[in-house]
Amino acid sequence: MKNNQNIKDIVYKAIVNDILSYEYRPNEVLNEKTLVEKYGYSKTPIREALQALCNDNVLRNIPRYGYEIVRITSDDVGDMLQYRYILESGLLKLKYKDINETQIKRLEEIDAKCTEFENDIWEHWKYNTEFHLKLMAFCQNAYALNELENCMSRLKIAYAQFYWNSYDSTPLSIDTRNHAPILSSLRDKNLDKLLTALKDDLSDFGGANYNFNIVVE
Repeated sequence: MKNNQNIKDIVYKAIVNDILSYEYRPNEVLNEKTLVEKYGYSKTPIREALQALCNDNVLRNIPRYGYEIVRITSDDVGDMLQYRYILESGLLKLKYKDINETQIKRLEEIDAKCTEFENDIWEHWKYNTEFHLKLMAFCQNAYALNELENCMSRLKIAYAQFYWNSYDSTPLSIDTRNHAPILSSLRDKNLDKLLTALKDDLSDFGGANYNFNIVVE
């Protein structure tokens, strides 16, 4: 059982990576037989991985046909980013005064990595994600941090779908240009500017090719 569980996790990650690299496209249908041949594992862990991906809304099970890759819509992304704003802004309202200079400098180091890898889509995404997760970690709410991490994992797939065909001509730095205002607002303990910078930062998801409205107070 433990071995099957490990294989299930391996297959789960492999399928997600293939979606992120655009080897598998939105609405494409996968089937067990093809995946067994591709990955060289038995049906049981393959099926378990597919079921787990369905539970996470990455795939949709179509009986007697296969597993369709769910296309994440603009409305889906808008909902997730609105959720992120509510979650992140809510914690910052409670804790922004407690975030100290050492922590701000750590955020600056992570932001510098975003700039360093602005020509590498997935390294850039990794450090952009780390920036927000670290910011929330400083707010000291483990449950909220876990929820944000789950949301960011889902948004990573959306990032692939929305950005993959356009990022060569759109600077990745657009996604992180509002980190500096976030950091300066934290230093100044200016909540209004902090929340505005956070909203603007989330609004930049996917670069200049994607716009949405976030409902705020």
